Amino acid sequence: MNRLTYIGLAIASVVVFAAVFAPWLATHSVDLQNWDLKFAPPSTEHWFGTDFLGRDIYSRVLFGARISLQVGIIVVTVSAIVGILIGSIAGFYGGWVDRILSGYLFNVFLAFPGLLLAIAFVAFLGPGLEKLILALCIIGWVGYARVMRGQVLKVREYDYVQAAKALGASNMRILFTHILPNAIQPLIVQSSLGMAGAVLSEASLSFLGLGIPPPAPSWGMMVEEARIFFAAYPHTIFFPGAAIALTVLAFNFIGDGLREYLDPKQRTR
Repeated sequence: MNRLTYIGLAIASVVVFAAVFAPWLATHSVDLQNWDLKFAPPSTEHWFGTDFLGRDIYSRVLFGARISLQVGIIVVTVSAIVGILIGSIAGFYGGWVDRILSGYLFNVFLAFPGLLLAIAFVAFLGPGLEKLILALCIIGWVGYARVMRGQVLKVREYDYVQAAKALGASNMRILFTHILPNAIQPLIVQSSLGMAGAVLSEASLSFLGLGIPPPAPSWGMMVEEARIFFAAYPHTIFFPGAAIALTVLAFNFIGDGLREYLDPKQRTR
């Protein structure tokens, strides 16, 4: 793996550490307001300064990491499971099953931009963490399904799969024992990139007021609240914005590194 991959792993490790140990690393309560200290610049007491309500930005960024990783992990896990199942069925059985799933169902979801579709679902379901996760899962499974379908179409033609069919193995046994273990590698890369996408989508929806409602310390909400004060107090938007950018960049670096590691051609190059 290249150097950028290790940089991504280091940044992701810091984010995970901050999310897990946020209650012990935070120096102030995330909801504690102090109007006498609003817009205070970074100092030894408030490492990242304070926002328009005098809340400690450092502590809110730490707890915001919890929200972002929670959304990312759940969305990637659920989307991957659903996508693997639907994509495997479409690729393995083919025919009219594949025509309905990949020809119609996939294309319906892919016909709309992902964020626009997420906005529509969240607007229909209403704001909230659980509803935000549900909306991102609804739009997120299609990418995994397409990748898995393509892999299954390729792997099902291999000799050992044909041999298993000749020996009378059931379809479920062939699919789960012989095909899926040998078709899952690209999904690992897809999951890493999906984490970056989920974190960015959560921040985007929270920025638009369709994600996690205040006073929850969501990075996107922090950026939206600081937007009108950016010119006079740039620290209020810099730190949550940097957290979003570094987290997304880290998972993209990891995904690129995994793609290179799992692909012998790219590894040799």
